[in-house]
Order: sequence, then C-alpha cells, then structure tokens
Amino acid sequence: MHLKPNTMKLQATTTTTVALLILLLLASSSFHLSMAGSAFCDGKCQVRCSKASRHDDCLKYCGICCAACNCVPSGTSGNKDECPCYRDKTTGKGARKRPKCP
Repeated sequence: MHLKPNTMKLQATTTTTVALLILLLLASSSFHLSMAGSAFCDGKCQVRCSKASRHDDCLKYCGICCAACNCVPSGTSGNKDECPCYRDKTTGKGARKRPKCP
C-alpha cells in the first residue's frame, strides 16, 4: 500500500492531536486532584461559606486561605480575630488591596 504525502501528513496530524488531547485530559485531572483541599479545610470552609451568595468563590478563597493558615474562623462571617493569618491575607497592594479570605 502506497500512501500519498498528504495522507501521511493527515495521519501524523491526527495522531498528534489525539496525543495532545489525552495529555491535556490527564494534566487537568491531576491538577484537579492537586487542588483538592484537606478534609479539615473542606469541612471548615463548607460551614464558613454556607450562607455566601457566591458559594463557589467563597469555597475557593477560603480553601486557599485555610491551606496557608491552617485555620478558618468559626461561623459564617466575622470572628476573623480567631485566626490572624486568615484575617490579614490580602489580594494585592496599593489602592486595590482588599481582604482575600471570606
């Protein structure tokens, strides 16, 4: 069987595309697993964010803060003095500096 150059190029492109898709799928699944929080943080953040209007965002930032500080204030809001590290985390510097943790 003799393949034309264009057919060989098409097969190589298809193989490369499939390989890249598999690699992307594997990378995204391992990234998701690595971003999963600890049982401690997940439980504390579920309580903390239970009444948040933007529940997913609250869980995301609470998880980041909990992982860094290893604590989450009790209740659904306030009480940040229980965890100074959590309380003092900010999103940036200058005029746009805002609290990071919910």
